[in-house]
Amino acid sequence: MALRTLASRKTLAAARPLARGVTTFTLPDLPYDYGALEPAVSGEIMRLHHQKHHATYVANYNKALEQLDAALAKGDAPAVVHLQGAIKFNGGGHVNHSIFWNNLKPISEGGGEPPHGKLGWAIDEDFGSFEALVKKMNAEGAALQGSGWVWLALDKEAKKLSVETTANQDPLVTKGANLVPLLGIDVWEHAYYLQYKNVRPDYLSNIWKVMNWKYAGEVYENAAA
Repeated sequence: MALRTLASRKTLAAARPLARGVTTFTLPDLPYDYGALEPAVSGEIMRLHHQKHHATYVANYNKALEQLDAALAKGDAPAVVHLQGAIKFNGGGHVNHSIFWNNLKPISEGGGEPPHGKLGWAIDEDFGSFEALVKKMNAEGAALQGSGWVWLALDKEAKKLSVETTANQDPLVTKGANLVPLLGIDVWEHAYYLQYKNVRPDYLSNIWKVMNWKYAGEVYENAAA
């Protein structure tokens, strides 16, 4: 039985416009139950991560957007500038987590199966092998100071794959509009601490067991078309 909140009944795309024209966002459903990724990621972590952390980003993003609308209506330039940080942080948290949930899949439904098709070939061409890509992402994720994300991206201009990191909740677009996120791993402590304590490399090693490469492959093929 899914352990989901009533607040998560709509998807990311189902943003709702308010009467005065501000578009706000809702917490997307997870495409699986909270305990479905065990033992790689515990149900307790998934519940807190989704219901508390992601939900807070959504709430604060909506609040900042409403405050921005009011500041623009008043012509309050200092307030508009001041709100940019909150919009970037909380909006980025919403964008990043919405991708992250789709990047994961229960083992019973194919999670962890290596990439095939065009994405699999591109990984071999750009990194030498799938194993080399995993090693590189794990190393960069473990080395990232503080909180942030490690990404597998498609660089549409260079027409090749790359591994990128972003700090805090910065979305990948902050490193270039040409970068398309195919797969992102959350390396904030809230993503793993209850289960893995401070041993981030163990979390990074195990999360590949529930990686949804089918989703990443579909994004890749659409972006590369």
